[in-house]
Amino acid sequence: MQVRTRITRLLLLRFREDQKRYRRGLLSSLLVQLCQQSDAYYDALSKFYSEHNDGSQHASDSELAQCLKDLLALPGQATAYIVIDALDECPITAESSSPREEVLESVEELVRLQVLNMRICVTSRPEADIDRVLGPLAFRSVSLHGENGQVEDIAEYVKFVVSTDRDMKTWRKEDKELVIQRLTSKAGGM
Repeated sequence: MQVRTRITRLLLLRFREDQKRYRRGLLSSLLVQLCQQSDAYYDALSKFYSEHNDGSQHASDSELAQCLKDLLALPGQATAYIVIDALDECPITAESSSPREEVLESVEELVRLQVLNMRICVTSRPEADIDRVLGPLAFRSVSLHGENGQVEDIAEYVKFVVSTDRDMKTWRKEDKELVIQRLTSKAGGM
């Protein structure tokens, strides 16, 4: 078995990827990424897999969550940086517990563990439900929406598209300027 060194671990979850838009996908992805980076994590997850008849008996979401907590509690592991990108793209449904609500609960549980060698970074558009859960947990919050650099980048991108698009090249100058002005002012930093 390959010996993995004690280095910082980066785990990336993108909610644009369908399978990760749900609690089970979040937990499974974190578990798999962790076990690929440490022999101790690999051994613990292998034991968990064996306890579930080598995968033929599906673990519940709560069992996956407990396994993740157990892994993160293992002593002597390098710092794990968990980056959760585009949390706002996790779906909201009318069900009693929507996928986003379940994912937010999982993230909240991870933060509340207060694992010394774990850092979590969440990116999202400013959505009320996300802010309500994560706001009180945040050590540091940075908002790029409305920042001059963000707004300028959006304006430059819109200008580029309008000036290089095959169909838009034929538009009148006034129409192009109106499109640029409207899209830039309505973008709201996104």
